[in-house]
Amino acid sequence: MNGFDSYRVRERADVARWVLIATFAVLSGAFFRTQIVQHDKFQLRAETNRLRPIALTPPRGAILDRRGRIIAENVPGYSIKLLAPNRDSLRAVLARVNRFVPLDTSETEDVLRRFAAARYQPVVVIGDATFETVARLEEHRAVLPGLVIQAEPKRLYPAGKAVAHLVGYVSEVTESDLTANRFPGAGLGSIVGKAGLEREYDDSLRGDEGVRYIEVNARGRLVREEASTAALPPTPGKPISTTIDLDLQRFIDSIWPAGVRGAMVAMTPKGEVRALYSAPSYDPNAFVGGISSTLWRALNNDEAKPLLNRAIQTRYPPASPFKLAISAMGLKRGLIGLDTRMPTPCRGGLRLGNRVFRCWKKEGHGSVDLVGAVAASCDVYFYQLGLRLGLNAIVQDGVLMGFRDKSGIDLENEIDPIYPATTAYFDRLYGPRNWSPPATTLNFSIGQGENTQTLINMMRFYEGLTGDGHAPSPYIVRPRAAEPRSLGLTAEQLDGLRRALIAVVERGTAAASRRADLSVAGKTGTAQNSHGEDHGWFIGFAPAEKPELVVGGIMEFAEHGTTVAPYVVRTLRRYLLGPDTAGTIKVKVLLDETVSPQDSAPRPIELDPDSAAARDRADSVRLAGGAP
Repeated sequence: MNGFDSYRVRERADVARWVLIATFAVLSGAFFRTQIVQHDKFQLRAETNRLRPIALTPPRGAILDRRGRIIAENVPGYSIKLLAPNRDSLRAVLARVNRFVPLDTSETEDVLRRFAAARYQPVVVIGDATFETVARLEEHRAVLPGLVIQAEPKRLYPAGKAVAHLVGYVSEVTESDLTANRFPGAGLGSIVGKAGLEREYDDSLRGDEGVRYIEVNARGRLVREEASTAALPPTPGKPISTTIDLDLQRFIDSIWPAGVRGAMVAMTPKGEVRALYSAPSYDPNAFVGGISSTLWRALNNDEAKPLLNRAIQTRYPPASPFKLAISAMGLKRGLIGLDTRMPTPCRGGLRLGNRVFRCWKKEGHGSVDLVGAVAASCDVYFYQLGLRLGLNAIVQDGVLMGFRDKSGIDLENEIDPIYPATTAYFDRLYGPRNWSPPATTLNFSIGQGENTQTLINMMRFYEGLTGDGHAPSPYIVRPRAAEPRSLGLTAEQLDGLRRALIAVVERGTAAASRRADLSVAGKTGTAQNSHGEDHGWFIGFAPAEKPELVVGGIMEFAEHGTTVAPYVVRTLRRYLLGPDTAGTIKVKVLLDETVSPQDSAPRPIELDPDSAAARDRADSVRLAGGAP
């Protein structure tokens, strides 16, 4: 080899050497970047493949009554979950679980559906497992790959069905909930409030989820659970205090007649709700951990609609309790005074054109003033007052008094009442020539017609009668920002209407509910029902001279308001006089020397002052005008 060749060899060797050095440097740099600079990043990827997070349910905030007694709390519980690499594997393990803990087909399909929505995450099989169930599955863990048993807080409602429509219930968030962003911050598997206070104040009650990890192999099968200490502990929800009197809430549930549909609400003149009850009810504890499909179908298919909150989600014709609104309109406009008598005395009916509109009392009430008309619930008096007001005034003043608006209570899903904004409503509904303004006016004057109200909204109107004529929104936790409604009445006019309501109980249509130890004011009513027996109303307050509590009740198919009055009065007595004075429900009239037998004696059903059965259907207000 000559010198030139030797030089070329050395030159090539040097190039190769530098190439090797450069390659080694690049590899070293990449290694340094991977192992040192990007260590955390790649370690996280590796850990993510090896570890699967499990959300830790936070304890929901407690719900307390006004004295700190528990309406909703948390107790220790267990949930059973399965981690599976694919759908077929999950189905196979579910079949094994079914050998030890029976699962119906719908429950199995629901688990598979939820697995498809969140693969690679443990899926809940039993949301509220008993200790016996946990022990049975733990005993057979060897044949149940992917079994995860998790201790977590469970909701408990000690009063059960007594508070169902008030407090609502909780359940697992659904895909549709997440799509609609109904529960910000929630994810699949989160427990959220679905009704009542649980829904209204879910943001405060829910808290923030924590997380712990389980280890899986390359095939996604569970290897082991990490230490029980959470990687991120959950943040408990905040407790809320309410205006509710739990004793009163339980009491109403205890006296409510079995099988009767309806609702009762009790609140102070300031709008603080002391009780809110709806019947029939349900057990909110049944929803904890997931309600069974069988029970869910039963609740939804029940014609009595136990999930319906009749206090805020059902409309009824306001009937005779609306006569106080008509009275307030007449006083406000200066058309009548407390001692005003109508030109035509009540002789059992009022002739208008070629028709006679009947009063409930065939023999009539004679000449009565406003107080006497309210006490006796004289239809003829209010027919004439309605005509004096005119339909336009009734519609306008009714809107100002709030009969077209929700009450504003802090519960979700309160429905709007039905009340016309203007008389053009009737033209749109029936056609300009297909309804009679006089007949419609008479209909509205006695609380019938195109006017349907929720119990809570009627309660707000009566709340305004108990004080200075201003009615704040009812509330359970905190009032919503809204101006109080104003009835626009003077103190003298309000006092006169209260005296009229006292007369209803002292010597009028609710005399059967009068008691010597508590002065009660109120108004009975019967809402006509085209689908069966009429519905009964009674709204009352006590003490009559200085009201501390307003209680309203509606009972479907009760026929008469006098049926409801004893339950309302007994609730007032319980709250104001204590548990030993509530007494029993009586329908017999108590007579004394200040009440004449004619005014207070029990009347036959067909003569009940507010009963549609007592009216001559052929001469009814609606037929008189030809309105449908």
